[in-house]
Amino acid sequence: MIEQFNIRQIAEERENSLSPHAVKSRLSRGRLRPEKPCPVRTAFQRDRDRIIHSKSFRRLKHKTQVFIAPLGDHYVTRLTHTLEVSQIARNIARALNLNEDLTEAIALGHDLGHTPFGHWGEDVLNELYRQGFRHNEQSLRVVDLLENGGRGLNLSWEVRDGIVNHSKSSVDILGKDWGEVGTLEGEVVKISDMVAYINHDIGDAIRADMISEGDLPLDAIKVLGLSHSQRINTMVCDIIENSWEVRTCDTIKDRPAIKMSSPVLSAADILRDFLFERVYNLRSAQDKTGKAEEVVRSLYKYFNGHEDKLPAEYRLYSDATERRVVDYIAGMTDHYAMRLAEELG
Repeated sequence: MIEQFNIRQIAEERENSLSPHAVKSRLSRGRLRPEKPCPVRTAFQRDRDRIIHSKSFRRLKHKTQVFIAPLGDHYVTRLTHTLEVSQIARNIARALNLNEDLTEAIALGHDLGHTPFGHWGEDVLNELYRQGFRHNEQSLRVVDLLENGGRGLNLSWEVRDGIVNHSKSSVDILGKDWGEVGTLEGEVVKISDMVAYINHDIGDAIRADMISEGDLPLDAIKVLGLSHSQRINTMVCDIIENSWEVRTCDTIKDRPAIKMSSPVLSAADILRDFLFERVYNLRSAQDKTGKAEEVVRSLYKYFNGHEDKLPAEYRLYSDATERRVVDYIAGMTDHYAMRLAEELG
């Protein structure tokens, strides 16, 4: 039996060398349903693998990040965004001696519940659904219920907490409304999400001729750098340097924070505000945006009036028709939603 090699226990023992503020997998708060430990993987490694092998994760490759069903091969999708967040977050976690496996699992699962058509699809569902819709809450619903035919992925508390608390909407970076995650690993993912989208969304906006490099705010570029790689490197190094006490502090009395220096934080906020003004809020700048909103509205109306047309499994997840419809639409890819709306006419 493989248990005789104590592979998981050895991995758990290695975690004892992590920061006193890192979450140790053997000290996890546990799962919704108790399970026998894996003989090879720690709890967080197991969570990561479950997310990667889920259907929801695979569908991210055909979900919008910012630009809807783009024709070019180099636009960011929800999947490539997720992978970039994971890479950035792992680098920060490793430098700060936090639990890299936990960080990676949160990052890979943070957008599983995102709608087709990005935040435009999310906004429409939030408007139509009386209970409201937020993609981070839907991500938690995916891992708790919707995957595995209603059994969910049964992830650990720490990964679930990081997933549901990663969303920031349009609030200032690290501002008073930024919110807090239950673990520092979750905080790392939260700020890494911002680092990733600010930079790759600039690249996509330039690629789509919505902006040019010359349009970027000079005050921000002087601090962060002109190129994509320079800006990410500046932000990541700044986060590590200003959060260094996470690694070195030998007491757990007060939890330190994941933070940035004032100049870099101000520059990042300037760049984020620029993107909201010139890219995210200009819905009319994309011909496909109106069509995407129309698709979500038509699907919502149709399935609320024809509940019997929902796939059988979605009728098992809730007693409320609207909730079933939201679960179905939120799980769709861009192309599937458009194709289905056209078929239903």
